Amino acid sequence: MSGAGKTLAIRTFEDLNYFCIDNLPPELLLHVVNLWRRVGAQTEDLAIVVDVRTSKFSGDFLTVYKKILQTDVAGYGRAKILFLDASDAVLIRRFKETRRKHPLVSEGRNIIESIAEERRMLAEIKERADKIIDTTNTEPESLRRQIKEYFGTKDSKIGLLITIVSFGYKYGIPLDADLVFDVRFLANPYWVERLSGLDGTHEEVRQFVLSDPITEPLLERLNGLIEFSIPQYEREGKAYLTIAIGCTGGRHRSVVIGNEIANYLKLRDYNVVVEHRDCPKGQR
Repeated sequence: MSGAGKTLAIRTFEDLNYFCIDNLPPELLLHVVNLWRRVGAQTEDLAIVVDVRTSKFSGDFLTVYKKILQTDVAGYGRAKILFLDASDAVLIRRFKETRRKHPLVSEGRNIIESIAEERRMLAEIKERADKIIDTTNTEPESLRRQIKEYFGTKDSKIGLLITIVSFGYKYGIPLDADLVFDVRFLANPYWVERLSGLDGTHEEVRQFVLSDPITEPLLERLNGLIEFSIPQYEREGKAYLTIAIGCTGGRHRSVVIGNEIANYLKLRDYNVVVEHRDCPKGQR
């Protein structure tokens, strides 16, 4: 149903690494599915949104859907229908709040009549649906979770993609950082002649930073805070989390601490990427 959450749903499928197509005319469905079977099925799944915006096309969705099932090839998985619904009152409220026009509203048909007509048009499709989600009293995160539970796979990267960025304050804070931690109070290897020309990826520098008596309790608190925060961000539907660790030049302390945090999270099966932004920039 229009207004039931298709936009949020398709974004969730994208987060699950599905190849997504919105507003596809029914008569093109079989062509797209066959093309996907030839070139894309081995690398990604497919999610397609079909709704009454395509009503001006003559294609019959259920007829095409049956053909897709009849031509299904072993190994691709059966095509499934997810139907999103909501009460009339909630749909009306959502259209008023967003100031969007229902696709069936016309000069001779108001929104109440349009919703009724849409229900009539989609009634048989709803009966054939493999999964119906009523979003009347559903929070966005609940809709995302239901889709992930039903359509996600063990190989899907459902959780946050966490990026750990080390940086130097002299070059500026990363603009995309969600969390920023300043570690300039730690002992600085820059002032040790044998370490000054190295960076935080070298074991000697790492051991120097970790030998600071403040480092261990700092890491315990940072790791605890970050691990506490991750499920809170996930509950809000966040797909990416960037954690920035800064020191003066971005070559020593921030690199070591960034790597230690990344290793801690990787051991707990989080999806982590590490970027040492200012490490190649030379002297502090």
